[in-house]
Amino acid sequence: MNFESYGDGLRCVVVGSSGGIGAALIAHLVESPQISRIHALSRSGRSHPSPKVANLTFDFTDEDSLIAAAQALQEVGPFDMILVATGLLQGEGIAPEKNLRALSHEGLAKSYEINTIGPAMTAKYLVPLLRRDAKAVFAALSARVGSISDNRLGGWYAYRASKAALNMILKTLAIETGRRFKHQIIVGLHPGTVDTDLSKPFQGNVPEGKLFTPQYSAEKLLHVVDSVSADDSGNLFDWAGKQIDF
Repeated sequence: MNFESYGDGLRCVVVGSSGGIGAALIAHLVESPQISRIHALSRSGRSHPSPKVANLTFDFTDEDSLIAAAQALQEVGPFDMILVATGLLQGEGIAPEKNLRALSHEGLAKSYEINTIGPAMTAKYLVPLLRRDAKAVFAALSARVGSISDNRLGGWYAYRASKAALNMILKTLAIETGRRFKHQIIVGLHPGTVDTDLSKPFQGNVPEGKLFTPQYSAEKLLHVVDSVSADDSGNLFDWAGKQIDF
């Protein structure tokens, strides 16, 4: 794809690069002639064959791992894009709650660890590696269901709350960075309902034409990253570039 708001020789970081959306982001970035280097971070250290891609084993629930990754990346930065493509809805004995009775300490804690704390701590160590002399974006996958004003169905307590907390982290970070670095942009991204392991148990309720492939969603999200400006920092956008109210 062509990044109209960027120049050439772009350096990118993708956190969660072994997941469905993360891997699709890597695939699109590799194909862009404007991208010179992609640092793919994941717990598995999954190997991406392109010579543009440097693979790094990384666990954002471990602060020592975060520090080590930041130190390694500092040697090859600064970066034009840092994309956090992580999230947890269900798994490891955790499922979206249908009602308050289903709420558990374990589910809340794990959801916050992956959906809020991990991206927040990643921002702590990696946002300082964004370039400061031209457009640079830190974007994290959030979700429309994390919008308080858009919540009309209830349920999914842990996932909704952890994504709402992530949105607040991003908003607060945008205010802080905006005071010092006018070119840095902090945004949340809603990828739509994507055909990955995260959404499989819930795909039966998705309207026709609204279940996206990871490749389609990733491409649309990269277009959003390309389209946002400093005035958009701190906001949440869906895959089509429409702002979602908190």
